[in-house]
Amino acid sequence: MTARRLTAVGLDQIGDIAAGDDLAAVLLDALAAAGENLQPGDVIALAQKIVSKAEGRAVRLSDVTPSPRALELATVTGKDPRLCELLLGETELVLRQREGLVVVEDTRGMVLANAGIDASNVTADGDSVLLLPEDPDASARALRNALEQRTGVAPAVVIIDSIGRAWRQGTVGTAIGVAGMPALLDLRGKPDMHGRLLETSELGLADEVAAAASLLMGQADERCPAVLLRGLDLAGDGTARDLLRPRDRDMFR
Repeated sequence: MTARRLTAVGLDQIGDIAAGDDLAAVLLDALAAAGENLQPGDVIALAQKIVSKAEGRAVRLSDVTPSPRALELATVTGKDPRLCELLLGETELVLRQREGLVVVEDTRGMVLANAGIDASNVTADGDSVLLLPEDPDASARALRNALEQRTGVAPAVVIIDSIGRAWRQGTVGTAIGVAGMPALLDLRGKPDMHGRLLETSELGLADEVAAAASLLMGQADERCPAVLLRGLDLAGDGTARDLLRPRDRDMFR
């Protein structure tokens, strides 16, 4: 019997990304620098930051004028009112707020802190923040198509971000955009090793891929914003939206 094997290769030959950069070309150059070529079944995981930067989602705080609602939120949370203004623009519903933190359901349907807006690794002067891609699933599909057009191979693409969880400490690499693989794998009705049928098992497959890639990407100055994963059997297709828990099944609201 051949041992199961998963290979993860950090693509760290990627410099700073600017608005309008061709991510497919950047990734292919990084793959070549790592001595790799795309193969059928490969997965490319990307940090959200480089996708957002390429899509022009950086905003300078000095260009933002806070609204009265943003000023009120800033008073409660102690956050920069300009950041609160951007946060509200990305938010469908504010769920929780306290000093230093706002938890929202964002315009994409995700529940996360501060609407996913981040200031780390954006600009040296600290004046710019980065918003999430407007439609991460569409971004993943577009990148997958671009890679296929140039190589003949259509890898699965997962865009990831570090997101906290209501019931656990710490953030974990989480899929916010998916193309070319199932995001949620329904195992209900399949037998376990003793033949008993599974009744409740649904696997957040894309999140597991994201967490694996995040181990190589790191969180600080590692400069490894993309990872090639090989050895997974991911037949099928899905979107990150498949992973969002419906409101009527969310016990933490």
